Amino acid sequence: MERIPRLRHLSDRLNQAVLIACVVLIVVMFTISIAGIATQAITGSALTWSYSLARLFVPWIAMLSLTVAFKRGEHIAMGMLLDRAPPAARMMARNLSLALIGLFGVALAWFGYAFFAGSTQLFMISDFLQVSHKWVTASVPVSGLILCVHLADGAALLGSDRTGEADT
Repeated sequence: MERIPRLRHLSDRLNQAVLIACVVLIVVMFTISIAGIATQAITGSALTWSYSLARLFVPWIAMLSLTVAFKRGEHIAMGMLLDRAPPAARMMARNLSLALIGLFGVALAWFGYAFFAGSTQLFMISDFLQVSHKWVTASVPVSGLILCVHLADGAALLGSDRTGEADT
């Protein structure tokens, strides 16, 4: 297998794993929220920790979703603008976009790791439940690395559609 097809394959598999992770995180977040709502409705008293715990999943969902959108080349306003531009301008914009997204991914990974490594605080969910701030801050460098893997594929912005391949 050549290098580019291997990177494309890695990017595709990683994207599938990220999609599954997002679904799992959303289901867990909603389950915690529904448990809090149901407890309030049934017993009349709220679970004090349900909202605080559920919101810790939001940064992961947001950061990972960013990588999925990039992989699919989804940005409606930019797509409409590029469709109206001449071919040379489209290619230049796509190359510039790849370069900027590459810088952004490296910055997320580099500075996000420092942010993650320096996180020492705990989120006090309740008297008995504490979650390390590292849980939230880890979403930043992880998303930066995933963006860099998708960038190696490059199909999200450079190519039109990849012919002969099913969309995953």
